[in-house]
Amino acid sequence: MRTPPRLAALGGIAALVSSLFLGGAAASASAAPAPVAARVVSVAAVGDVCYGDLPSQAHDTQDLIDQGGPFPYKQDGEVFRNDEHLLPSQSNGYYHEYTVVTPGSSDRGARRIITGQKNDEEYYTSDHYASFDAIDFSC
Repeated sequence: MRTPPRLAALGGIAALVSSLFLGGAAASASAAPAPVAARVVSVAAVGDVCYGDLPSQAHDTQDLIDQGGPFPYKQDGEVFRNDEHLLPSQSNGYYHEYTVVTPGSSDRGARRIITGQKNDEEYYTSDHYASFDAIDFSC
């Protein structure tokens, strides 16, 4: 059984609480817990979305990607570095990002399509990289 990352991050606290209930011997015998940063587990947090369920502006962006542009923003087509580590880990330059126009927004907005180098490997985010959905073109 896999320990959820939030519980793993509490390992030091759990050991302390356990030692209090067991009389204090366990805490002194165990090694110091690893720093919190070392216990954080990077998990690909990718759902899926049907192409037909995307907003119409995402379809417009997809059409521009298929045509090779021109794109409305100079950042479109630039390398997406996957700094959030939510998409599968790949080498630098593997992913590229494209703006999905957000009606009423005075800037680029939060919506993007991220493409990978494999055919039909594309992801949609509506919350500026906080989460991603793989685009399923078969539905």
